[in-house]
Amino acid sequence: MSEIYPVPPAFAARAHVDAAAYDRLYRQSVEDGEGFWRGQAAFLEWMRPFTRVSDTNFDPADLRIRWFADGTLNASVNCVDRHLPAKADKPAILWEGDTPGENRMVTWGELADKVNRLANVLKGLGVGKGDVVAVYLPVIPEVMVAMMACVRIGAVHTVVFSGFSSESLANRIEDSQAKVLITADEGHRGGRVVPLKRNADVAVAGQPSIRHVVVVRRSGAPVPVTPGRDLWYDEATVAADPWCEPVEVGAEDPLFILYTSGSTGKPKGLVHTTGGYLVHVGTSWRIIFDWHEGDLFWCTADVGWVTAHSYKIYGPLLNGATSVMFEGVPSWPDSSRWWSIIEKHGVNIFYTAPTALRSLMREGEGPVRKHDLSSLRVLGSVGEPINPEAWRWYHSVIGGGRCPIVDNYWQTETGAVLLVPIPGAIPNKPGMAAQPYFGIRPEVVDADGNTLEGAAEGNMCFRGSWPGQARTILHDHERFIRTYFAPYPGRFFTGDGVKRDADGYYRISGRVDDVINVSGHRLGTVELESAISSHPAVAEAAVVGYPHEVKGQGVFAYVTLKEEVPESEELRREIIEWVRARIGPIASPDIVQWAPALPKNRAGKILRRILTKVAANQFDNFGDTSTVADPAVVDDIVRRRQTHLAQEKA
Repeated sequence: MSEIYPVPPAFAARAHVDAAAYDRLYRQSVEDGEGFWRGQAAFLEWMRPFTRVSDTNFDPADLRIRWFADGTLNASVNCVDRHLPAKADKPAILWEGDTPGENRMVTWGELADKVNRLANVLKGLGVGKGDVVAVYLPVIPEVMVAMMACVRIGAVHTVVFSGFSSESLANRIEDSQAKVLITADEGHRGGRVVPLKRNADVAVAGQPSIRHVVVVRRSGAPVPVTPGRDLWYDEATVAADPWCEPVEVGAEDPLFILYTSGSTGKPKGLVHTTGGYLVHVGTSWRIIFDWHEGDLFWCTADVGWVTAHSYKIYGPLLNGATSVMFEGVPSWPDSSRWWSIIEKHGVNIFYTAPTALRSLMREGEGPVRKHDLSSLRVLGSVGEPINPEAWRWYHSVIGGGRCPIVDNYWQTETGAVLLVPIPGAIPNKPGMAAQPYFGIRPEVVDADGNTLEGAAEGNMCFRGSWPGQARTILHDHERFIRTYFAPYPGRFFTGDGVKRDADGYYRISGRVDDVINVSGHRLGTVELESAISSHPAVAEAAVVGYPHEVKGQGVFAYVTLKEEVPESEELRREIIEWVRARIGPIASPDIVQWAPALPKNRAGKILRRILTKVAANQFDNFGDTSTVADPAVVDDIVRRRQTHLAQEKA
């Protein structure tokens, strides 16, 4: 049994949910799910109240997920309007720019004004209910304004990570058929300039669906403007009417599309709908982080990921919370940047990713000790499993040994947290995502679909439905069914492996499909392989994940060059840059190993389990190798990997 960190009694006494309340509410949520979620839905303001809580069916032949379907509401009313006029002069956003000393404060009243004006601008550009607006912005207040402006008029936003290339942006615009793109002249990150408008111009050049590009002046740098298509955000919003009537939408109408990589190479546009998502995210955010009025919340995630959608944007806004928003990176201009922001603002709840924590651990405790972090009350971890060593450092060095850590597990597809140690109720175990959130029924399933009881290891599945889960993949509902519901009928299959201990605590062990989880960002191996193989010098490529002490998983690429092309360090670097340009920096291969041939079976299928073991420095126990067409190929990739490791040590 791993070590246990009990819930501090003083924390439990003040918490929204203590151990007794958790047991009672969880039992109710699984025994009377309809009654439980009906009560949770009272958190929102409905324009037309719903009469039926859920309508679900998990037969792959007739998959149906519907929550509060006959109710109507507006997301921006729930996120902004209902906090006025009481909070009009109070801060909604405390923004810190990439450069120290660059900051802004946006009050709730100012946020409402900006949302209404931009909503009217979008209406004037022909955007209406159900239309898609693409958002390609850095972490600045305008990204929150853009999302709220879209949902105010019933439009659907699709936010694209500002670190993605023009090609990745173009792919998402083409799939979603977005009518308008909102971007910025430039972005700033880690002291570097990101040419967002330049990338956007390349991306929309071949996209006839885009009618207009709205450009935020982030840096003020001169950028090309296409007359009739482009307009400046500041000029357009100043001239717009300050009130926009909110559009009434159905609970099952789309709220946003968010793309995540899949094993086929084509990004998946997960569609989340309005009512169920808002109920689940708004109520879970308050409970999971034990937020109380006056607490200051900071989630470090980029706005292009689901973590930011659910628990940086919608969760805090729905609850009327003040949030810190930071544009930069934790290591610039030095590795104490995060800690200085926590001290400056008196942050109470801090939510980040293990990758960042591991990178900061390397710098030691010195940068942390420079700052007073006594305001912290709750810490959170998300995106990938946190290793026990990083957990203990986070708990003792950042949290001073007094802050519960809500290490939670969920996915873009699930919309909201599924497994979590609710801080006032469930003791912490380092590296464990703990126990299910309300209404969530986890199952450990073996390869044959049998549900395993007690301590067990297998596939991570969830039985039944919950309001926040995605409803489909845009334009490909069959893929949605095939990926998540067909493998184990009656259950949602996450694609992750899991271990459950004797106390019922869960630890996610990693992907079981062809997706690599890099710093919490899911990258499809097919998409990566396609990018590498498009290089004129490359004949073939195979990509696997390997253990990375900072990122959790790194990208390991085996590359077969064309016969006439010599191996060189220059070419290795060129291929890495090639991938960066086509997908984005997050996808850059960490290791490129030349492979004159790849291990394949006699049918020509690449034997990835062998490649994965070699990448992880496991050079024996490859299992049954009788199907390998040429055993000498395996010997060669092992030799090359061992040689590389020896050179590193030297």
